[in-house]
Amino acid sequence: MLRMLEAQAPAKQNATDAINTLSGRLNNATLLEDRRGAILGLRSFAKEYPASVASGALRGLIESLKKDAEDVDTIKIVLETLLMLFNPNERSPEASEDIPLWLADLFTQRQDNITILLDFVETNDFYSRLYSIQLISAISTARPERTQECILSALLGTTRLVAVLDDLRDAVRDAGIVLLTDLTRDATELQKLVAFENAFDRIFNIIKAEGGLTQGGITIQDCLSLLANLLRNNHSNQSLFRENGTVRKLYDLLPGSTRNRTAAKDDDEFPNTQKNKNLWGLLAILRMFLVKGSVGTKANQDAFQRYGILQQVLNLAFENSTEVATKAEALYTCADTIRGNAKLQEGFAQLQVAAVTRNEPTVHGETARSDGPQTVYIIDGLLDLVLGVASNQMFDARAAACECIKAYFYNHTQIRVHFLRRAIEGHTTGEDETANVISTLIKGPLPDETPDAYRRWFASVLVMHLIHDDREAKDLLMAVAEGDAESGEEVVTCIQAIAGNLTAGIRNGEDERVLVGYLMLLCSWLYEDADAVNDLLGEGSTVQSLAQAASRPSMDQPLIPGLCAVLLGILYDFSTKDSPISRRTLQPILISRLGRERYLDAIIHLRQHPHVRDFEVLPQNSSSAPIGALPNVFFDPLFVDFLKDNFSRLMRAVDRDPGFESLPQSLQSVDRDLLDDLRTQLESRTQALQRAEAELLTKEKQLNQEQADHRRYQETAAAVQNKIKSVNEALQRDHESEIQKIHAANRAATEYMQDQHERSLGSVRAQLEATKAFMQEGSQANSVTIAKLSENNASIKAAYDELDGAHKSLIEEASRLESEIEGLEKANEELKTTVADLRKEVLAREEASTSLNSKISNLESDLRKGTERIVELEAAKEEQKKANELVAKKEEELRMTEEARSAAQTELDDMLMVLADLEEKRARDKRRLKELGEETSDVEEDGEEVEDGDEADEAGDEEEEA
Repeated sequence: MLRMLEAQAPAKQNATDAINTLSGRLNNATLLEDRRGAILGLRSFAKEYPASVASGALRGLIESLKKDAEDVDTIKIVLETLLMLFNPNERSPEASEDIPLWLADLFTQRQDNITILLDFVETNDFYSRLYSIQLISAISTARPERTQECILSALLGTTRLVAVLDDLRDAVRDAGIVLLTDLTRDATELQKLVAFENAFDRIFNIIKAEGGLTQGGITIQDCLSLLANLLRNNHSNQSLFRENGTVRKLYDLLPGSTRNRTAAKDDDEFPNTQKNKNLWGLLAILRMFLVKGSVGTKANQDAFQRYGILQQVLNLAFENSTEVATKAEALYTCADTIRGNAKLQEGFAQLQVAAVTRNEPTVHGETARSDGPQTVYIIDGLLDLVLGVASNQMFDARAAACECIKAYFYNHTQIRVHFLRRAIEGHTTGEDETANVISTLIKGPLPDETPDAYRRWFASVLVMHLIHDDREAKDLLMAVAEGDAESGEEVVTCIQAIAGNLTAGIRNGEDERVLVGYLMLLCSWLYEDADAVNDLLGEGSTVQSLAQAASRPSMDQPLIPGLCAVLLGILYDFSTKDSPISRRTLQPILISRLGRERYLDAIIHLRQHPHVRDFEVLPQNSSSAPIGALPNVFFDPLFVDFLKDNFSRLMRAVDRDPGFESLPQSLQSVDRDLLDDLRTQLESRTQALQRAEAELLTKEKQLNQEQADHRRYQETAAAVQNKIKSVNEALQRDHESEIQKIHAANRAATEYMQDQHERSLGSVRAQLEATKAFMQEGSQANSVTIAKLSENNASIKAAYDELDGAHKSLIEEASRLESEIEGLEKANEELKTTVADLRKEVLAREEASTSLNSKISNLESDLRKGTERIVELEAAKEEQKKANELVAKKEEELRMTEEARSAAQTELDDMLMVLADLEEKRARDKRRLKELGEETSDVEEDGEEVEDGDEADEAGDEEEEA
C-alpha cells in the first residue's frame, strides 16, 4: 500500500525548479494573493539561491513594487526579498560579488525604479520606509555614481531623503544618516543640495538628542561622518556653514564649553571609547575647514578664533585625561588654525594652558611637577611637551606639538627672529635648558638625562625650520659660541658644536634618529651658505669623521652613510679657495678617503631607502612601530623635499672641477638656450644702462655749464641795463631843465620887446595928437612947424629905426634860441635813438636769454628722457627677474613631473608584485588540487570559461528582454 502511494506521489522538486515555478507564478499571476504567495516562496530561497531568484524573478519583484504599492504587507515582503538578494548568505553556493552589481544595474537602468523607492521613503509605514532606505543604500554601494545621478534626476529626491533625518524612529533615522553618508561621498552637487536642505541644523539636533559627543554612541559617529562628507573640500558648504553661525554649534560640542561643562564632570569618571572616537571625528571636521591654501581658510581661522574654538581645543590637548591620539589631533587642529594667519600667530603666544606633567625629575634634579591648576604660556607648554616628555607612547602628541610650534612662526619673519632670540638668550643665561632648542643641540646628551631618542631630533627639526631660507636667522645662530677667548678657552661656534656632537654620536653608536636629526639640520643649513661651510671646515677633524662614516655601511644605521655623503658633497660644492680647507684640498680628501663610487653608492642607497622613497605614503606616527617600540619616524617633510629636489646636483657635486666655485643657486633643469638668451638680454641692457648713465652725466655737465653762462650773461645784461637806465634818466633831467630855462628867457625877452614897442607907439601917438592940435591952432608957424615936424619925423624915424633894429635883434636872438632848441631836440632825438638801440640790444639779449632757456629746457627734456630710459632699464631688470622666476617655476614643474613619474613607477612595481603573487597563489592552488587527487588542465579551464561565457550571454538576453 505504501509503495502504491509513493508511486502515485508527485516527483520531488529541487530548488531550481521551485524557483522557476514561483517566478512564473509571480510574472503571470493577476490576483494580489497569488503574487504575495509567490513572493513569500521566493523570499525563502533568496538567501541561499540569490542568482537563481534574481535571474528568474527580479523583474517580477520590481513590477510588484509598482502594481502593489498600496498593499503594505506585499511591499514589505518584496523589499525584504530584494534586500536578501543584495545580502545573500556568504556560504551559499551561488553567492558572488557580481550579483549586487547586476541587481544595481537593473535598478538604475530606469529612473522610475529609483523613483518608486523614493515614494516609499515618503510613506509613514515603518517597514516600507526603512527597507526602501536600506535598498537604496545597497544599490548605492554597488553603483554609487549611477545612483547619485538618479537621485539628482528624481523630483524632490534630495528633499525626501534629508527629511528622513527628522524621523522620530531611531532605526529609520539612522538608516537615513547612513544612506546620505554613502550618497554624499565624492558628489559635490549632491553635497550642496543636501546642505541647502538645512542638513547642518538637523545633524546637530540629532547629536544633541543623542547626548552629545561624550554620551552619544555610534549614531554620533555616523552624524560626524555625514557632516565630514558635506564639508570636505566643499568651499560653498563651508561658507554656508560659517555664514549661518553654525560654527558656534561646533564650539558647543567641544568638552569644556559652557553647555558641556556639567556633563563632562560625570563622564570623566568612566572611560568611554566611543567618546574618544567622537572627539577625534569632531577635530577631524575642524581641520577640514583649515586646509592649507584653500580659498576660505583664513575666514575659517578667524571664525574659530572669534568663537573661542582655538582656546578650547588647546585646553582639550593639554587635559591630562585626554587620550594621546585625541591630544595629537587637537594640536594639529591648533596648528592648522594659526598657520599663515599673521594676526592669530602674533596673538597665539599670549594664550595659556595647563602645565605639562612630567613623570621624571628634571635635568637639574628638581622634583617633578605635581598635578594642579598651574598654567603656563602656550609656547612654553608646547616646548615642555616636545622636549621634556620622554615617552614613546606620547610621540604622536610630541610630533603634533612640534608641528604647532612650526605653524606659530610659519612665514612670519618677526616671530621667527623673536623666537630664536629668546632661545639664544635662554641658552646664554642658562635658564631652563630642558626646554631650550639651542641648549639641547649644543649641550648634547647630559649624564643624568632620561634616554630620549627624539628630544634632540625634535630640537634639530625646529631649528631647521627656524633658519630655513632666512639669512637673518642664520646669522643670529652663527653668532652663538661657547668658550671665552679672553680667558684662554677655545671658542667653539654653534655649527662646530653640533658637528662635534654628531661625530661623537657616530663614534658612540647613539640612536640613529638623533644622528639623522643632526645631519638634517647641518645639510639644510650649509646648503648654498659659504659662510656656514667655512665655519664647519674650521674644524678639520669633522671632515675626516664624516668621510669615515660614509665609507662604512652599517646594517644597524643604514641612513647615516648616505646622509654623511650628502653633507660632504655640500661641503665640497659650496666651499671656496678661501675656505679653511680649500676646494683643491678637499677634493683629494674625498676621493682618497671615500672614493667617487662609494660616494655615489651611499647617496643612491639613501634615495632608495623606503623612509625616503616612500615618505609620503608611510605613516609618520607611532602606528609605524610595534607597541612600546620607537616609531619609525626619521625625517621631516622639509628635508625630504630638499633631498629629492637637489638629488641630481648632489650626485654631480664630487665631479665638479675644484677650480670652479658653485653659484648661489642651482642651475639644474634649466633650458640652456633660454638661459643664454636671458644672459644676452641682461648684458645688452646692462650696457645700454651704462651708456645712458654716461650720456646722462655728459648732459648734466653741459647743463651746469650752460646754466653758469646764462647766469653770467644775465648779470652782465642787468648791469648794462641799469647803467643805460641811469644815463637816460640823467639826460632827461638835464634836457628838461635847459628847455625850461630857454622858455623862461624867451618869454621874458618877448614881454620886454612888447612892452617897449607899446611904449614907443604910445609916445608917437601922443606926439601926433599934439601935432594935430598945434596945426589946428594956426597956420602961422606952418613952416616952423613943418620944420619942427620934419625934425620930429626924422627923430621919430630914427627912433623907429632904432626900435626896428632892436626888434630885429630880438628876432635874431629868438631865431638863435630856436636853433639851439632844435639842436637840443636833435640831441634829444639822438638820445632817444641811442636809448632805442640800447633797448633793442636788451631785447636781443633777452631773446638770447630766451633761446638759452629753451636750450636749458631741451637739456632738461633730455635729462628726463635719460631718466625715463633708466626707468625702462630698471623695468627691463624687473622683466629679467620675472624671467628668472619663470626659470625657477620651470624647475619646480620638472621636479613635480619627475616625482609623478617616480610615483607611477612605484605603483607599477607594486602592481607587478601583486600580479606575481596572484600567479604564485594560482600555481599553489593547482598543486594542492593535484595533491588531493583532482586533475586540472587547460582544457578544463577553457571549458569553464566557455560555460561562463554562455551564462553571460543568457544574462545579456534576459537584460535585453527587460
